[in-house]
Amino acid sequence: MKLYNTLTKELEELKPLKDNIVTFYQCGPTVYSHQHIGNLYSAVKGDLIRRSLKYFGYKVSYTRNITDVGHLVSDDDEGEDKMEKGAKRENLTPEEIAAKYTKLYHQDLEELNVLPPDHETIATKYVDQMARMVQSLIDKGFAYATDQAIYFEVAKFKNYNDLNRQDLEKNIKGAGHGDISDPGKKSPYDFSVWFFKTGKHENALQTWDKEFKGIKQPTKAGFPGWHIECSAMSKDTLGETIDVHMGGIEHIPVHHTNEIAQSEAANGVKFVNYWLHHEMLEVDGQKMSKSIGNVYTLNDVLKKGFDPMDLRYFFLQAHYRSKQNFTWEALEAAKTARNRLKTTLLKIHSQTEGKLGTGIDQKWNDKFKQALEEDFNISKALSILWDMLKKPNKDTYSTILKFDTVLGLEISKWEDTKEDWIKAEDLAIKELLKEREKAKKAKDFHKADEIRDKLNKNYGLEIIDTPEGQKLKTID
Repeated sequence: MKLYNTLTKELEELKPLKDNIVTFYQCGPTVYSHQHIGNLYSAVKGDLIRRSLKYFGYKVSYTRNITDVGHLVSDDDEGEDKMEKGAKRENLTPEEIAAKYTKLYHQDLEELNVLPPDHETIATKYVDQMARMVQSLIDKGFAYATDQAIYFEVAKFKNYNDLNRQDLEKNIKGAGHGDISDPGKKSPYDFSVWFFKTGKHENALQTWDKEFKGIKQPTKAGFPGWHIECSAMSKDTLGETIDVHMGGIEHIPVHHTNEIAQSEAANGVKFVNYWLHHEMLEVDGQKMSKSIGNVYTLNDVLKKGFDPMDLRYFFLQAHYRSKQNFTWEALEAAKTARNRLKTTLLKIHSQTEGKLGTGIDQKWNDKFKQALEEDFNISKALSILWDMLKKPNKDTYSTILKFDTVLGLEISKWEDTKEDWIKAEDLAIKELLKEREKAKKAKDFHKADEIRDKLNKNYGLEIIDTPEGQKLKTID
């Protein structure tokens, strides 16, 4: 199995630290509002990779975090605290906001059939571990204090920009390096690992009393910087060095660059062996933005009559390192494809009932695995499933159930609605054929063509007009 490692910019063979065990950390959401489909896209992409590793027989120890302590609105640690922003918006405490939106996030993931993590690390429960890591950075000479915060001294960490491969000057603006107006900072590149409850943070709602040795601090009260969270939580659940770390490409320039620096400085060992980064989900060809009005949640999807699995199927159609553009038309096409898949599989199940095999078609299983071996090419694996359906045999259904342990479409549940689904679709097809026949007699050829196209697109059927009437042929 080969993975594209962002750190080396190369495809590399997966060699876990421990035989047959993969430690896997993925950055999760900040729970200050309802998660949009871009956040769910990230969760599904991570889920697909985790499922793929399991398909190859690896035991996966998987951690995904929940950030419920306010980090500041932008990656450059400036602006309004996200948790405080949510609390003020709804007149709740940060703890109440976190509980509310963590529950809603879990509900969304359950509907999308995203497997729960082995370790879900809640940031506020790991503040002690974060403080210990900050202390270690101070002890080893990598961190220093000002009247406002404790900073990581970037100049003391060799190869700081290895992951993002950008000039250090680009790390000043929008680079996660705290308030550059802090007169006590040694360098504008240095980033915060702990904020004191003073100055502009004097009224911070979430703070903890911590004393750090070896520095002068204005107050015991304070709160961790955003970047230190993942370093402390991954270490506690997976170890000082982990196999795979995943997140969005937006985390490369700042968040993950800082994670590497502080983790390796504190622990003295390599932090991550394989860095995986997924592309961003766009909406109508643009970045999601409230000002544009193109930010959607799973509830928005459901209100338009879609099933959560339609959205999951849509996410399956693009490689995790390729941009994917969400439109309602694209989601409708995904729904149509998923319905065609359902009908095709249920007809195979119905026609071969009593003769269904339980074995795995090794030829197709090998092709499926080869697609996954190519840096988790799920979209190619999905196309292989469709190719397999062109010439089904007694083991096709059981083989596809095995494929679904990766795809996560809950295909086994379709059997419960088999008869009703097939009857309803057969009836719908008959009604469309009647409508087309009427349209032809009325010389409404435009409508006749529309019905022909609908049968083609929605049901995978081709109409052939013969002297004996309309005949249907399945499209290969």
